[in-house]
This record gives sequence, C-alpha cells and structure tokens, in this order.
Amino acid sequence: MSTTPPLSEVNPQKARSGFSRLWHATGYSIEGLRAGWGEKAFRQEAVAAMVLLPASFWLGRHWTEVALLAGSVVLVMIVELLNTGIETAIDRISPEWHDLSKRAKDMGSAAVLLSLLLCIAIWGAALLGRFFA
Repeated sequence: MSTTPPLSEVNPQKARSGFSRLWHATGYSIEGLRAGWGEKAFRQEAVAAMVLLPASFWLGRHWTEVALLAGSVVLVMIVELLNTGIETAIDRISPEWHDLSKRAKDMGSAAVLLSLLLCIAIWGAALLGRFFA
C-alpha cells in the first residue's frame, strides 16, 4: 500500500481550475521571469530585446517580416530561460560533476547558441534586404 499523498496535496496548483488556475499560473510565470532576470545572460538578452523589438517594427516592411524579426528575439529569450531551467534542475539534483549533467548543460547551451545564430541570420537578411536590395 502506497503512503505517498495525492499530487493535489503536494502541489495545490494541480487541484485548481478555471480562472484560479490561470491567475496562479500567471504569477508563477512572472516569478520565472524574475528568476531569469537574476541570470546575466538573460538580462543581456532582455536589454537587447528592448532595442530590437521596437526596431523590428521599423525594419520589417510587412507584418511577416516584423513577426520573424521580433519572434527570433523572443525565441532567444525563451531558449535562455529553458537552458537556465535545465541548469538549475541539474544543480539541484547534484552539484557534483557528472558526464550526463555536463551533457545536459552543454545541449542547453547549444540550443541557446543555435537560437542566437538564427536570430543573427534573420536580422542580417532583413538588414541586407532593407539597405542593399
């Protein structure tokens, strides 16, 4: 016989529904953004986004270009938050060095790199199209 309490007792969010669940989930998301702000890389990307997001409306000539430019910037921030989440979870499990921990962290870092390269390529193509077409 299991002595583990039901998930709803361990995590009250699982028992919520409707607006209450949405309200609390929004609060958790805001806390996640605050935690992300504590990471230097996320702060740098957020500051860059404060410049690049408005610039995407100036540079983009059609809504699809604006969406690609802005979306690529937001994608970098999303991937950075996911990478930070992976690193935090790995560190919680054990701060000791392990091949699998290193592999997970390296893969998260590679995902950030790929998102940055994609963002740079999209912005580079848009700038070339705008000024050298």
